Formats: sequence, structure tokens, C-alpha cells
Amino acid sequence: MMAVPTDATSEALLARILTSLSEDKAEDIVEIDLRGKSAIGDYMVVCSGRSSRQVAAISEKLVERLKAEFGRLSKVEGKDAGDWVLIDTGDVIVHVFRPEVREFYQLEKMWLPTGAA
Repeated sequence: MMAVPTDATSEALLARILTSLSEDKAEDIVEIDLRGKSAIGDYMVVCSGRSSRQVAAISEKLVERLKAEFGRLSKVEGKDAGDWVLIDTGDVIVHVFRPEVREFYQLEKMWLPTGAA
């Protein structure tokens, strides 16, 4: 596997994140373009895991892959509870939810254009 430079674009980071989530069977993956809308990052990704255990596993694998392949250290919050894990990679913010927690917060509705969610 080719080494990816640590100054990878947010698009390259996003592509790897989406692949990682798919590989780990994350469900209902939604990608939100934040460029020009927010200073928190370029993209936001929201997805679900079927259980607290899967949410934690998806999150752990993603953080490990980004560190190994991009040299990126991500900030992670909520992994111990496994209901909602936030992974901040700098350019891309990833939210991994249990389905009922995701439904309760409806994060996508705050960020997607009206009628898109």
C-alpha cells in the first residue's frame, strides 16, 4: 500500500473515511459538505452502527486507519458509552451513532439543505 502524505487533502481524507465506514458495515452513511458553511471542518459524515459495540468498533478502526495511513491523530469523544462517538480529524468531523440516538438528535437536519434529509 502506498504511503499517503500527512498533508493529504480533506477530499482524500473524506474518501478514506467513507471507505473505512463501509468496510466496517456502518449504516446510513451521510456525507455533508461544510465548505463555506462552517469553520469546524470541510466535511461532516454521519453514520450508524447497530449496537454500542459496533459503534465503538467502527470508531476505533477509523481512528487507527487514519493514524496509520495519514499520520492523523483524531480527537475522539463518547467512545466509552458507545451511543454517539464524535471523531474530529481536523478537516472531517465524523459522528457514529446507535440508530435510536441518531434519530433523537437528527444531526443531519441541522446541516443539510431543506428537503435533502
